Amino acid sequence: MADIDFKAFDCDHHYYEAEDAFTRHIDPRMAERAINWATIDGRKRLMVGGKVNRFIPNPTFDPIAQPGCLDAYFRGRVSVSNMREAFGELEPIADYPAYRNRDAKIQLLEEQGLEGCFLFPTLGVGMESALEHDLEALQAAFSAFNRWMAEDWGFSYKDRIFAAPYITLTDLRHALDELEFALDKNARLINMRASAVTTPDGKKSPADKSFDPFWERVNDAGITVAFHSGDPAYDFLFAHWGLSTEFEAFKYDPLKRLLSYSNIADTVAALISGGSFDKFPNIRVCTIESGSDWVNGLIQRLAKAYKQASHAFTQDPVETLRKHIWVAPYYEDDLLELRDLIGIDHILFGSDFPHAEGLARPMDFVHDLKGFTDEEILKVMRENGKGLVSPSTRHP
Repeated sequence: MADIDFKAFDCDHHYYEAEDAFTRHIDPRMAERAINWATIDGRKRLMVGGKVNRFIPNPTFDPIAQPGCLDAYFRGRVSVSNMREAFGELEPIADYPAYRNRDAKIQLLEEQGLEGCFLFPTLGVGMESALEHDLEALQAAFSAFNRWMAEDWGFSYKDRIFAAPYITLTDLRHALDELEFALDKNARLINMRASAVTTPDGKKSPADKSFDPFWERVNDAGITVAFHSGDPAYDFLFAHWGLSTEFEAFKYDPLKRLLSYSNIADTVAALISGGSFDKFPNIRVCTIESGSDWVNGLIQRLAKAYKQASHAFTQDPVETLRKHIWVAPYYEDDLLELRDLIGIDHILFGSDFPHAEGLARPMDFVHDLKGFTDEEILKVMRENGKGLVSPSTRHP
């Protein structure tokens, strides 16, 4: 394995949202219907759509868990009976300015040996599903959120921190307006939910032709589309099996972990089967913090579908996936298998820093690249992710 003599590019870093991330710029008419705070039994609670929200156990993020404290658990090396105890000692967020300050973040990137990073929400990836019963409030909330993000982080700060504005397709006009706002602020990627789209006319595939104007603008801009894990509103499957449909991070239910659903595989399948990449060949999609276990099964299904009904596709769907999809695997995944499935050029390094389930030291990801050549390590740890920063001009 190569000694790392270059600065890497991390495709999965996070901030911890300021408490006014959704409220600082909210339309006052929507304030009560969207996202705000309330004190209940002496504790500050997040209210979303008028209900207490438990997507994040402590949405104030103060105190906060130490980065990587669940590493051994997610590698399957230890069994944990009490998730609260597994987090260990929590610490004041004031001790870690890089979690909420971009200049401190730049300094931390230097210390970590990172040239740059994609930066994603912690709380924000769970709020679209929590508000999809009130689309007007949902759209107002994310308009406010994106303006907070632009103000506190910027979308391409010093060409090193690339924060991803969050765009929902629940209304085409709103999505186009938010995309233009992002492009005007020099955003290099956008963050979307990997799931069906809730609209006033019901659920739709993200590849539905009604969304073509949005995808056409993405195609023309060459901006990267990131589907980062969060709450995909797949709770209908849990209800089918008699389980709680409330999304609570880190609350373990073995059946929820074992059911064979995959919102990210379904989203990629929807885009491919819906012809999105045929119509808009300049679009690049990366999947972040969804692992890579889903890739093999989807490729098998795509290959079988193509053999059985090739007329339904304008090109081999497996090749479409390999051209247009980049995958950031979990460090504990079978990385050699992923290389064989999609090719070395489409594997991304993501540490999930500073989350408890990520790596305490992002560059430690390289230790899981056993069996990779020096050239392949350079691509995974730096070149592939860095390449997604520049607008795409290729036309497959």
